[in-house]
Amino acid sequence: MRKLIVLSFITLDGVMQAPGGPGEDDSGGFKYGGWSVGYFDDFLGKIMGEQMGHPFDLLLGRKTYDIFAAHWPRLSDDDPAARVINRARKYVVSHRPVNLDWKITIPINGDVAEQIKQLKGEDGPEIQVHGSGNLIQTLLRNDLVDEFWLKTFPVAVGSGKRLFAEGTMPAGFTLTESRISPGGVVVSSYARGGEIKLGSFELTRPSEQATRS
Repeated sequence: MRKLIVLSFITLDGVMQAPGGPGEDDSGGFKYGGWSVGYFDDFLGKIMGEQMGHPFDLLLGRKTYDIFAAHWPRLSDDDPAARVINRARKYVVSHRPVNLDWKITIPINGDVAEQIKQLKGEDGPEIQVHGSGNLIQTLLRNDLVDEFWLKTFPVAVGSGKRLFAEGTMPAGFTLTESRISPGGVVVSSYARGGEIKLGSFELTRPSEQATRS
């Protein structure tokens, strides 16, 4: 079983929408695209290099895939990130036809959750999810995320698409690493925990509940 890891930039109030720039995703009238840009430095560059400096497969929602496909293939292997991303196997979740010119691209449609479960059960490197806010909600509802690698920026925007939106399955996570950039960005990694207790309620993975019943 290989791990599925979500890498996200989020604000203090949990918004993940359009960190990279205006127009990246202005759905819902979002006006604050690019909220992460002023905080990037060599520290965060090194973190991203560590997290993407090894083989992985990509699992992307359609909007993020289109953004990536318009950018990364134009860069040569002299760029370390481009070298890894362009060589990665890319699974894109979409109900519309996908241009397969960017190698290696594999479309996923139909029963998305079941197909991703099968994908996790195959041999291969870890599966990384970047951006892809709508897809992440599907992953969360079906308890398919093994780890979160988060960068929390010291800004609040008040509205926008949140990483943990309504419908997220209650779950426990274990902090495995935490670092802080000179600009105040908290870099933290969380692994999916087992059973946790909240008051008199116990939260478990669905598979654990099924085993007990």
